[in-house]
Amino acid sequence: MSHAAFLAAALLAFALPLVYAASADQWRGRSIYQVIIDRYALPDGADPNQCPSGTRTWCGGTWNSLRQNLDYIQDAGFTAVWISPVSQNYEGPSTPYGDPYHGYWIADASQLNSRFGTSDDLKNLSDELHRRGMYLMVDVVVNDVMATSITPDLSTYMFKEQSQYHPYCVIDWSNTTSEEQCWLGDTVVPLPDLNTEDPTVVSGFSNWIQSLVKEYNIDGLRIDAAKHVNIGFWPVFCGNAGVFCIGEVFGSDIDDAALYQGSDALDSILNYPMYTALLDAFTIPGPQNTSAVTDMIAQEAAKFKDPTLLGNFVENQDVPRWANLSTDPQSLYNVMVFNFMTDGIPIVYYGQEQGFDGNSDPYNREAMWPSKYANTTTYQLMTTLNQFRNFLVNNTQWATTPTQVLTTSPYGIATLKGDCVSIMTNIGSPPQNISIPVYTPYPASTSLTNILTCQQWPVGSNGTIDAQYSLGGVPLVLYPTVLLQNSGLCGNSGTTGSTNYVSSALPTYRPVISLLAVFFSLLLAYLSCFM
Repeated sequence: MSHAAFLAAALLAFALPLVYAASADQWRGRSIYQVIIDRYALPDGADPNQCPSGTRTWCGGTWNSLRQNLDYIQDAGFTAVWISPVSQNYEGPSTPYGDPYHGYWIADASQLNSRFGTSDDLKNLSDELHRRGMYLMVDVVVNDVMATSITPDLSTYMFKEQSQYHPYCVIDWSNTTSEEQCWLGDTVVPLPDLNTEDPTVVSGFSNWIQSLVKEYNIDGLRIDAAKHVNIGFWPVFCGNAGVFCIGEVFGSDIDDAALYQGSDALDSILNYPMYTALLDAFTIPGPQNTSAVTDMIAQEAAKFKDPTLLGNFVENQDVPRWANLSTDPQSLYNVMVFNFMTDGIPIVYYGQEQGFDGNSDPYNREAMWPSKYANTTTYQLMTTLNQFRNFLVNNTQWATTPTQVLTTSPYGIATLKGDCVSIMTNIGSPPQNISIPVYTPYPASTSLTNILTCQQWPVGSNGTIDAQYSLGGVPLVLYPTVLLQNSGLCGNSGTTGSTNYVSSALPTYRPVISLLAVFFSLLLAYLSCFM
């Protein structure tokens, strides 16, 4: 090869698109805001009254309208956005269950959903998130497709052969094989189950997800109905994706859930076992069994490969809003502190911070815009929690340090993670003449700061802290005052919001790379004249 040819080949190799992949380790320090695209923000000029609660049809949100309203999410300190599925959905007459506004009724997974925009719109959303130092997580559905009968026309799907689907059967919920191979849905809206043991399905999905991730610079995947797919499918699928995979394993059984995290399964799952324990401990009215949380922390430490990667939530599109289950707002504040300040990745479902109170589908999928994206008390709380958590992630080993339980009482629980003590209570808003004594590792007279109020909190003899509730059941997040320097909190200097968390973000290279590719292609053509 001549010098000119060698130079041209080297330059062309340099011009090829760069591939970025966000690992599990990078996601551990993120916090996620979950969005149903159709319900988060309207395009300019759209009718804001067209989407009353309980609506099961399209309301008009798009990838562009999300991109144009990212400030609200970033200003709250979130460093990642999880969006509903982007694949083409059922297109036809409205069903008895409405239209696929949610994105989970897949038709052809390999095509984009034109209801939400164009390919360029999705790329622009991805680019804008990365410009802001944020990650993009995309929801994917590989377990099934959507049909209107149990004998669908397969020609409309990505996989068109009968052998690529399991035969119709009703799920026996006591049998794992049945859960994996029988059909979700019902006879009104059946969800034909893909045969993910079939090599053509495995290779088809592997090629598709690799292409999707690269094309749209996706940083992570949330995987719908993960426990309804044979576990052996996931290492191949996620290996081809090359990004963090967190799966939905719906159910409170920790032994079943723990099977789905590991090198032979997924990077992580949504933490349904802890969600169930939080319901038991903090809902008002409720059993207020705080020992359920303490027990779950211990079980997860013993049974999961890495509890610091689990997805912590109190709301999503499949469960009732917290305000529907618990009448006292302080119960929400306390469980949010738990999810942000203990092991795992905090996830907030859009509207949680606005006090949405819908029950099950479709009432828990409300339109966001009637809230006017208000700066509520809950919004302010999650902004502070994000800012503090981002500071800890960026400056300490906090994210990988296991949570320890310091105290469990009938009235609450205290934890230690890194140097941070968090005290969560279930007593609710009314003042009560009770206290929770907490023994910390700190020497007497150590000055701690409650980062939620900036109140100074000296440590007593024997390292004790006494949480008093004469002002009601507020959560406490206590951190050594001297360590808050450069945090931007409580009068300390430092960068506020999520803008201090860009060191591991994925930059936007697509436009630059495209220009370089054109330039070097022309250069190669020119140099070839001399070879």
